Amino acid sequence: MLFNSFTYLVFLPIVVALFWVVPFRFRTALLLLASYIFYMSWKPEYGLLIAAMTAINYGMGLWIARAQAKRKMLFVVAIAANLLLLGFFKYAYFVRDSLNWGLGFANQELMPIPFQIILPLGISFFAFEFIHYLSDVYKGSAPVKSPWQFALFASFFPTQIAGPIKRYQDFMQQLEVKTKLTLSQFDEALELIIFGLVKKVIFADNLAIVVQTAYANPNQFTCFDMWLATYAFAFQVYFDFSGYTDIARGSAQLLGFKVPKNFDLPYMAESITEYWRRWHISLSTWLKDYLFIPLGGSRAGKWMTYRNILITFTLCGLWHGAATHYILFGTLHGILLVLHREWRHVVEKSKTLQTLTANKIFHVFAIFLTFHAVCLTEVIFRADNVPIGVGIIKKLLLIDHMPELKFWQVTLPNVDQPGVYFFLPLILLSILAGQIICTQIRKNKDCIGGIMPFNRPLKVAYLTVAICLLIAFSPDITPKFIYFQF
Repeated sequence: MLFNSFTYLVFLPIVVALFWVVPFRFRTALLLLASYIFYMSWKPEYGLLIAAMTAINYGMGLWIARAQAKRKMLFVVAIAANLLLLGFFKYAYFVRDSLNWGLGFANQELMPIPFQIILPLGISFFAFEFIHYLSDVYKGSAPVKSPWQFALFASFFPTQIAGPIKRYQDFMQQLEVKTKLTLSQFDEALELIIFGLVKKVIFADNLAIVVQTAYANPNQFTCFDMWLATYAFAFQVYFDFSGYTDIARGSAQLLGFKVPKNFDLPYMAESITEYWRRWHISLSTWLKDYLFIPLGGSRAGKWMTYRNILITFTLCGLWHGAATHYILFGTLHGILLVLHREWRHVVEKSKTLQTLTANKIFHVFAIFLTFHAVCLTEVIFRADNVPIGVGIIKKLLLIDHMPELKFWQVTLPNVDQPGVYFFLPLILLSILAGQIICTQIRKNKDCIGGIMPFNRPLKVAYLTVAICLLIAFSPDITPKFIYFQF
């Protein structure tokens, strides 16, 4: 069941209506049932897998909390079990192919896997939340006593497929509070859902057509074409994932729950460090708390800090997918973070550079540079493999281009969706206007979808226009959310 499907638009109001009608003591059971219906609508048998993971982690959490001896061993075993299960479903084919590549030099090959492995939706996010829970219990936090509340924490349908990654302490606290849905909360939730759909259906899905056209045959296009496609992909990913997050946050708020914010104008970041504070916030904080800091963080000197950064972001790349181009994507971000730390050290030692970097013009340049650095890493992310990604980057940087084609010449062919070309300038203007406005009113609480403040009549009109655009300009085929595959 997809957030952008008609089924979900029927499912959500039914669950919300029942939630606020049934007695408070039955709400956890209702949401748990709804969450498993939501998950099992995709592949029913994998609901049993998630239930088994939940039961094991619930039991291990209680065991770790009560254990006096061998507590660390229990914790390590529990974490290893989650990672092994994740590794089996997500990396079995990658490991097999990598080993076969190595064995190929000796004319050897592993036996093929005798069955097909289908990646369960959202298993990475389930594993991350279980690891967070076990880690915090091991550090001394109180475990969850109710198996039903713990099961709901893991399976809560607004966040179960692609986050945001929740912290169990915050979620459990909300389960215990008998709340009421106010009109302002309902308005805000509805706005989040509608603008999440606008981001996904109108912006991300139409940009996807341009991106797919260019990246499927990059040799047929000019440098300018590929820059357009690369910008389009950067905003496709942003609109797709932030749109999902908005729908998730809005759906949760209709049920009286607050889930973490996941995006904060990431393309307005002035450095790669700031970018990761604004992009996929729940993942970056999880990586910091449960990977970077356990590795030693920044406590053991500069070079060990750099090592920890590179390990963390290489593994972040691997988490995105079992392929070398994802690993390289993560490693490149690690390298950029290290280079930014070195730059900060240089600036701290120079009064001239401190004056220069305080200038507003430099801030604009820093945003421009950071955005384009991110775009180049996303080329590797989007390409089918590393050689294709490197080839596209060479074309973008005019290292390898066809001299008979001018830089500015546009050769993008016609695509099946004529609305794409209408939306390209509209999207670019909307992005520019939205970024400028949001920079000025970020602290304004009366804000629709993080875009603009309006009074109530204008809100109604604006939302009505948004719904009409959703109906009129949605692509014939709406793809899944990008982060469902992770």
